[in-house]
Amino acid sequence: MNQATKKVLLVIFDYILITFGALLFVMGWTSFLLPNGIIDGGLTGICALLSMVTGVPVEYWNIGINGLLLVIAWIVLGRNFGIKTIYTIVLTSVLFRVLGGDNLMILKAIPGQPLALGEKVLVPVIGGLLEAVGLGLVLLRGGSTGGTDILALIINKFWPVSLGRFYLVSDFIVIGLLMFIPGHVFADVIYGYICMGTFALALDMVMMGKESAVQVLIFSEHFSKIGDYINREMGRGVTALRSIGWYTQQDKHVLMVMIRKTELPGLVKAIKEIDPKAFVTVLQANNVYGEGFDEMKTGINRDGFKKKKD
Repeated sequence: MNQATKKVLLVIFDYILITFGALLFVMGWTSFLLPNGIIDGGLTGICALLSMVTGVPVEYWNIGINGLLLVIAWIVLGRNFGIKTIYTIVLTSVLFRVLGGDNLMILKAIPGQPLALGEKVLVPVIGGLLEAVGLGLVLLRGGSTGGTDILALIINKFWPVSLGRFYLVSDFIVIGLLMFIPGHVFADVIYGYICMGTFALALDMVMMGKESAVQVLIFSEHFSKIGDYINREMGRGVTALRSIGWYTQQDKHVLMVMIRKTELPGLVKAIKEIDPKAFVTVLQANNVYGEGFDEMKTGINRDGFKKKKD
């Protein structure tokens, strides 16, 4: 399979996962939250509030407000992010139209329907989980549902603040506004906060799967073949460290490589095929900065705004 074909298949795979993630995200709202008068935060929560006040469907608010924010994503986060975000926003708006309101009542978690839950407290928990997993899949493939997702990623690009923590603060404010909507009580706000907490924790767990990396040390007589595989097939840098086998007193080489945890199974399989007798150690790396991993996030250098002292 040539490189061009691989790229096309990767793009197709990205959009399949984004589509599935968008479906889960919307179902969290249309199947569990909105039918029970509960909202979560974010722009979707704002759109839900506006819909309750004006009667204009959520999907129209979603497209309108997000259209104003896409320029920011295009400039700051790159062209590919903007394209995938446009796709996701349009898709979620269509899904809200198809699954929302009185459509497909069989998918609503309300009394008399198959998804009905005896305990209402389970509604925001399940709704928040579906939101988090769906949004996590979208973000992992370079997309976004728009709104505060864009703002969260922009902030996360320059400051080492977790996405879950950003959503926690913004969502707290949005959900609290539900108290000012006629027909809603304080209990609805509490359910919203339960959903908010579930969403924030679950999203961080999903996103940590992307960010987590491992340091692999490989002891093998066939270090050159393994090093070539890591460079050429995986596209990762590898360092050969000189060492001495204390028992044999012979010079050896140890390969050290940093990879995403998701790449580890493929590397182990390749090592086993090249040298079944290889010795491999794997260490968890919480933060890895540099090419192929994360950017160093230090925030704004406030000293730059001060005059230097003589």
